[in-house]
Amino acid sequence: QLVESGGGLVEPGGSLTLSCVVSGFRLEWYANAWFRQAPGKEREGIAYSPIPGSGGSVLYGDSVKGRFTISRDNAQNTLYLQMNSLKPEDTAVYYCASDLLATTLTDHYDYWGQGTQVTVAS
Repeated sequence: QLVESGGGLVEPGGSLTLSCVVSGFRLEWYANAWFRQAPGKEREGIAYSPIPGSGGSVLYGDSVKGRFTISRDNAQNTLYLQMNSLKPEDTAVYYCASDLLATTLTDHYDYWGQGTQVTVAS
């Protein structure tokens, strides 16, 4: 089970940190990612964290590169997304996801959270 939290309303230019608490499996055994979906738009992969020690690379979507940071605390079994310099176009429902085999943001992910709303507005 994946449970996101930390969403809310933030002004443009502000920051927010999302958390995704994982239960039922060890976060460190899985590749993990953050996705988002805005109203009327397709789901977008925005940040990917490979399985530790796998040799994979952290990946970011072009729309968030340089502003968002994905990280994980394996001891707490929690995935994070630090979001800085937020823009109105970042408004979306944000989801965390995990998979044993995923190596990119476009791969299939087996496990998904329920999502948390982020709204960027003045």
